[in-house]
Amino acid sequence: MKPRLLEIRKGVLEKNDLLAEGLRARFQAAGVFTLNWVSSPGTGKTALLEATLKQMREQGQRVAALVGDLATENDAHRLARSGAPVRQIVTGGNCHLEADMIESHLARSGWDLNDLDFLFIENVGNLVCPSSYDLGEDLRVVLLSVTEGEDKPLKYPSMFNSSDVAMITKIDLAEAVEFDRAAAYANLETMRPGLRVFETSAKTGRGLTEWIAFLAEQRAARLASRSQG
Repeated sequence: MKPRLLEIRKGVLEKNDLLAEGLRARFQAAGVFTLNWVSSPGTGKTALLEATLKQMREQGQRVAALVGDLATENDAHRLARSGAPVRQIVTGGNCHLEADMIESHLARSGWDLNDLDFLFIENVGNLVCPSSYDLGEDLRVVLLSVTEGEDKPLKYPSMFNSSDVAMITKIDLAEAVEFDRAAAYANLETMRPGLRVFETSAKTGRGLTEWIAFLAEQRAARLASRSQG
């Protein structure tokens, strides 16, 4: 039975990858820079995304978000406070988002991708399954809070190794929880050498200016490379 189970998993991932490539092509054609946010539960992912969306809207960026959750629409209600268009994806127990969920919810949203600059996809809180599923994103962003422990990258190597950016969240609590910054950076470097890291706090706003400037640079660079190609 084991070989058969492996074959089924391979087929599921191949189907997802094909759909993801189709999504990526659509995003590129519309000039939408897409981010897949991944983390364990409780990292402050939704709070940081709300702050990011709010500041980007204030700067004139056209942003929207798809947010995944197992059973509730609570996160979508929170993100809607930013003023950005938001759509909830309730997975019904599925521990990760898949490309077909993104495709179907975009179709239901009525959004015109040409009217967006950035699309944020907040994945289900899980550092295992989401690492295997491409959603057509430009960047995969993994979040690590100072309250979780510096060894998180070592415990979940696939997720950290497959990510493009790491965000250390709740940095305002670092001293209180005796966060070992040097150890965290060393572990991140071990899993993904050269990984870009941002230290952020949704509560104080620390790091948000640098983070948003980085996103604008990344989108501009992608647009430039696509126009040349």
